Amino acid sequence: MKTIILFLAMAMTIGSKANDAKYVEAMSKGIEAVYKAQSIEELQNAVNVFDRIANAEKTKWEPFYYSAFGYVMMANLEKESTKKDNYLDLATASIGKAKAIKENESEIITMEGFIHMIRLTVDPATRGPMYSTLAMQSFNKALESNSENPRALSLLAQLQFGTAKFFGTPPTQACETVAKSLQKYETFKPESSIAPNWGKQMTEGLKQNCQ
Repeated sequence: MKTIILFLAMAMTIGSKANDAKYVEAMSKGIEAVYKAQSIEELQNAVNVFDRIANAEKTKWEPFYYSAFGYVMMANLEKESTKKDNYLDLATASIGKAKAIKENESEIITMEGFIHMIRLTVDPATRGPMYSTLAMQSFNKALESNSENPRALSLLAQLQFGTAKFFGTPPTQACETVAKSLQKYETFKPESSIAPNWGKQMTEGLKQNCQ
């Protein structure tokens, strides 16, 4: 009897590892596609991959996170306000599902702030006060959860640049945040091969505003 139980336990372990390997392989392909995408169509194709994975892996937050990331990138490329908002609505739905799985994950909270920040750009004059506050709260919360998260700092810096430009003040605080973000990128190590690992090049571009 003990032999049978041991055999079953080993079989379950091997099966679990095989499933994890397939999950990582599928996610890796989707992540590479979403990072390389240059058009809304390419981004949509990548998002479709994550949605299929999410339907099969209902306890994993990463597919929902990258689905949201893809929709945010689509919103960035979209010029029409209504369509931009629609993409952001889809991003919000995806990140809500990720939060339901791992509520206090710094990367998820950072993406939520990113969505707020892009939502602001649709109509800065009327949305500024509300969404800049929501984005700031998200980035600060993400840093409270993980002070080493360079993406939270990078996106916070973008928000600070926008605020400084709006009020016509020097971007001193934003430049300090950019420098801190770049320092974190130098030492940052993703938790896994499919953990978020984007933003360094974007942050280096922000640094040019400080020269």
